[in-house]
Amino acid sequence: MRPQRGMTGERMGGALALAFILGFVALALVPLLRFGSAGGLDAQIVGVLKFTLLQASLSTLLSVVFGAVVALSVARRPQLVGRVWLLRFMAAPMGLPALAAAFGVLAVWGREGVFNSVLSFFGVATKFNVYGMTGILVAHTFFNIPLAARLFTAALDRFPPTYWKLAANLGLGRVSLFRLVEGPALMAALPGVAGLIFMLCATSFTLVLTLGGGPAATTLEVAIYQALKFDFEPGRAVFLVLVQVVLTGLVLLFLAAFPTPAEERAQQGAGIRRFDGGSLVSKVWDGAVILVFLIFCGAPFVAILVDGLRADFPHLLADPLFWRALSTSAALGLSAGLLALILSWLIAVARISTASRVFAGGLDAGGSLILLTPPIVLSTGWFLWLKGGGGFAPYVLVAVINALMALPFSLRVLQPAVLSHFERTRRLSQSLGLTGFQRLRIIDAPALSRPLLMAFFFALALSLGDLGAVALFGGEGFVTLPWLIYARLGSYRTTDAAALTLILAAVCMAFAVLGTPSDRRQGEAGR
Repeated sequence: MRPQRGMTGERMGGALALAFILGFVALALVPLLRFGSAGGLDAQIVGVLKFTLLQASLSTLLSVVFGAVVALSVARRPQLVGRVWLLRFMAAPMGLPALAAAFGVLAVWGREGVFNSVLSFFGVATKFNVYGMTGILVAHTFFNIPLAARLFTAALDRFPPTYWKLAANLGLGRVSLFRLVEGPALMAALPGVAGLIFMLCATSFTLVLTLGGGPAATTLEVAIYQALKFDFEPGRAVFLVLVQVVLTGLVLLFLAAFPTPAEERAQQGAGIRRFDGGSLVSKVWDGAVILVFLIFCGAPFVAILVDGLRADFPHLLADPLFWRALSTSAALGLSAGLLALILSWLIAVARISTASRVFAGGLDAGGSLILLTPPIVLSTGWFLWLKGGGGFAPYVLVAVINALMALPFSLRVLQPAVLSHFERTRRLSQSLGLTGFQRLRIIDAPALSRPLLMAFFFALALSLGDLGAVALFGGEGFVTLPWLIYARLGSYRTTDAAALTLILAAVCMAFAVLGTPSDRRQGEAGR
């Protein structure tokens, strides 16, 4: 579609959306600059920075290595029964709230968890300590091994079937096939996959807050939270924020040098026939790898379900605090989802309607600005504006921050569908003289209802499960389901926490599934 010059309604909407995002972020940065930074890189901050980089590096290394091993086994079995469900399962951890995942990890790997129970059964006296670096690595790999495996499988599935026929005709062995075909495909995808996972681990908040276990296992985001919530040292928090922004900026610059990891062809492996997996050794190895992967990533889901069903639901449902937390989470989730959808729509439509590269670049940057200024940074700035005060403002701020957090993901769902739809219907809308809201109501909304709902549901799921934005403002007067779970875990009321976790996980997973395009829906959105 050829964009027209001038400021049309579409571009005006995009400009307003961009101004809102930039204004909200800029206002959050004002008190950070006003307070100024206290001190410099003292020994404690250097230790926090080192631990942040170390845990992110180790988490990335483990996730990439084991994700590649799983991907090789899955890619070698394109006709595996249930392969499409295995690939969908790889996306499941990303739909699980981080706090629910932490509870599942504790249920499996904690002091009284399944793993230590098995060790005790076999007479092993040593207990596996899930707190500190160990717990953080376990939780991060639970999330990111499936992500790496899915993206690496996509890279391998992208080869045409003729590649594998040619390899079989040439008689390539296992080592030669990896050296000439599989290895280069993995290496091409490696920088983007590793950079993405490193970014997720370096900015991890909830998992580190829950499983860190003390000052020796603290990342930058947790240190910012502690400096404001417990010590109230704004100057120190500001300096930590600056370090955090520099770190995320460097990672984003690294990621910008590589193509975005794709997974479009990772769904089926249809039409692919591999000739290198027929031996018994290969079948046993691939089966064992896939089984271990399913056990490792599936055990926390099972633990959440089992512990949650054992909880005292009548007691929980009689607690007024639960209903207040549920209503607050619902209100925040709906508000954040709707705002993310509106901003995504305005940016997507303006992006394809403008001929200005500068404006288009600004829209792209605005849609991804939350990656450079993570939620804890925005929360810190607005917390300093309010001086930790209450009232209605924290609800609005958390909803907006959650919407901005979901914006990059909503845009990824909505923007391709909007581009395809506008190219298809431009002449029709012009011939009918439909513009603005009339076009949206008559042509756009009915045709784009599915991607619009997907973007909304995905943003809603992210907001419902988020603890980061509410961490600074949460308390007895402002309670969400994630905050209530964290409080229950902190007071060792694990039975209540189990029930709350099951409810939160079930709701977020349901919305995440609705917000994730299936094979058929993804094809429809692209047509």
